[in-house]
Amino acid sequence: MNRLPRREVLKTAASLSALAILAPHAVARAGFIAGSDEVRIGVIGCGGRGTGAAVNALEAHESTRIVALADLFPDRLNGAVGELSSDESRERFGDRCHVPEDRRYTGFDAYKQLLASKDINVVILATSPHFRPTHFAAAIDAGKHVFMEKPVAVDPAGVRKVIEAGALADTKNLSVVSGTQRRHEASYLAAMEQVGAGALGDAMSARCYWNQGGLWVHNRKPEYSDMEWQCRNWLYFTWLSGDHICEQHIHNLDVVNWAFGSTPVRCLGLGGRQVRTGEEYGNIFDHFAIEYEYANGRTMTSMCRQIEGTPGRCEETIVGTKGSLTMHPGYAAIRSAKGAAEPGWKFSGKNRNPYVQEHVNLLASVRGDSTRLNEAKRVAESTLTAIMGRMSCYTGQEVTWDHAMNSLLDLSPPTYAFENLPISPVPVPGKTKLI
Repeated sequence: MNRLPRREVLKTAASLSALAILAPHAVARAGFIAGSDEVRIGVIGCGGRGTGAAVNALEAHESTRIVALADLFPDRLNGAVGELSSDESRERFGDRCHVPEDRRYTGFDAYKQLLASKDINVVILATSPHFRPTHFAAAIDAGKHVFMEKPVAVDPAGVRKVIEAGALADTKNLSVVSGTQRRHEASYLAAMEQVGAGALGDAMSARCYWNQGGLWVHNRKPEYSDMEWQCRNWLYFTWLSGDHICEQHIHNLDVVNWAFGSTPVRCLGLGGRQVRTGEEYGNIFDHFAIEYEYANGRTMTSMCRQIEGTPGRCEETIVGTKGSLTMHPGYAAIRSAKGAAEPGWKFSGKNRNPYVQEHVNLLASVRGDSTRLNEAKRVAESTLTAIMGRMSCYTGQEVTWDHAMNSLLDLSPPTYAFENLPISPVPVPGKTKLI
């Protein structure tokens, strides 16, 4: 089998495992950024995930401060201000999240105003995914270290932009961490050490799932333009979210890429929009099922669904010649191929909150306490893994990695303004063209 050499898997997993147990006080032993005792953070995207990431950064180390906020909508920014300045927040973090009014920016250009601040060291990118490539490229141009949520693009044009900006980050010695938190979770790191040590033998196949019920919906109000409603209800428009295969299932796809040490060479899938058919659900599908093929015939069966009244399942299983490894947050276990009743290995260590740990690891990278992290290319490739699966399901066609990487598909709207923006038709397999 052509796979990542075991010594490389062990080397990578071991270095990340060291970070996974790094205590906050250990981070502080190294020098501070530019001789300062503060890490000054700006947040671009003040919804639930952006505000949550800001809190995670504050939890990661006592030197962090939230000093600037940017969002498309004033009400969402004000909501973040209220949460970060609440009595509970002040009790936990003191004055470390004070954002004066002149550092609160709104509108489509809000990110530019925030990035112009010279004293910001790190930025958190947590808008809807469509904007990620533009914001990431601008942040790297501005010389900022970056934490960016997944997925990092919604189309191949955006993926290529992220890879290009990630390469520029290397030349500028900038650190980049993405919100694929399983890569920073102790149980997953320990599991990948087992893979690297040969506990599974040769990895032959995989299956992964993100099956759940529905999520929130932001209903349209009479005063909303098309653009405003779509941006507020962004989960349900492919140009903004990439569909739920990108927005959620990327986590599981990323884990399989990690275990295989490669990206797929082709895929063929099916999916549709059977239950969520109302206008409020935009133009995305509610279920996908895809077979991905990797080098030398290895395959991954991928499934994701958002349908109420159906059983949930969110996990990954890697099948090898010696056994199978099953993982989900906080859990990892290997069963022998001989069908033993009990796992031959099971993770039993401390599993620190990975949403905090990814910020601990970013700070260690920024401060020089660890090997510099730049996850841009890796998360861009996992994003493209999701995008190529969506492209196959939308069109009904087989899609190769090379086609997806070089595709001219660009979902950007003609202009960024609160005005009319027709909703693209729901894709129809066999009729929607593969671009």
